[in-house]
Amino acid sequence: MAGWVGILMMRAHAQNRGVYPLGMSATNSGVTPHPGFTYANQLLFYSRDHAKDDGGQTLSVTGENYVLMDMNTLAWVSKKTFVGGARYSAAASLPFAKNSLTSDVQGRVSGGGGFADSYYMPFILGWNRERIAIRAIYGFLAPTGRFVVNATDNVGSGYWTHALSSGQTIYLTSNKRLVLSAFQMYEFHTTQEGTAVRPGDTIDLDYSLLGGFPMRDVQLQIGLVGYEQRQATAKTGPTVSVAASKERYAINALGFAVNSSFPKRKAGLGFKYFKEFSNRSTFQGYSMQVTGSYTF
Repeated sequence: MAGWVGILMMRAHAQNRGVYPLGMSATNSGVTPHPGFTYANQLLFYSRDHAKDDGGQTLSVTGENYVLMDMNTLAWVSKKTFVGGARYSAAASLPFAKNSLTSDVQGRVSGGGGFADSYYMPFILGWNRERIAIRAIYGFLAPTGRFVVNATDNVGSGYWTHALSSGQTIYLTSNKRLVLSAFQMYEFHTTQEGTAVRPGDTIDLDYSLLGGFPMRDVQLQIGLVGYEQRQATAKTGPTVSVAASKERYAINALGFAVNSSFPKRKAGLGFKYFKEFSNRSTFQGYSMQVTGSYTF
């Protein structure tokens, strides 16, 4: 019972994660889609059944936290190039989410579902070269999801987030069959509505190393993926204790990915699995992600 009280205290007084859904940009993160409109759907499932303290020790295993997200992204890429051959693009991600926190002792503690916080990227520059592809991105997360102070069915964060990010994809061989990708984001969080609490800023990293296996009408990629997240600054506010303000969450994960693209149809499908390890001041578990895209 004491361990579950530790989970509840962590949830109430500490900041457990950033707002970026980890791992979703791990593969081909520097590549800009073909000119025109592209629709992408990502089904992301995060399950966590261990709570870790600031030293990485397990507090309890008598409960579970999960988040299920359906991300709908529409991106537009210009036909014209400028700034050294860059293409301008913009995108919007409209998510629906469901979350739950349960205790083996107390049952359901909290949970909610519905339209979540939406993410907009009004400025993206992308360079696709022969052996490297790079994207530079500014975006912001709008608190469009339901948030009420002390409610148990919140879907949104209750605050705005500005984000600077970049993706890089490097083709390590001339035939482009060995591909290294990385994606970095810095989250600038603002003050939460109704609480005067400002969450600490967050640094995110997704990465992958994939091998390509070209087949008839299909390009297949298989390899390793991972993600990292670190709290960069202190969480502050009138209800945040000194101890909670000093805590810094850290998240680590490794896994595998399978991607398939159909160039003639301008479509793609993918699957990723991540297993988290050595986390601090947050929950720990695993993630499964299914993605699909189509360019009009």
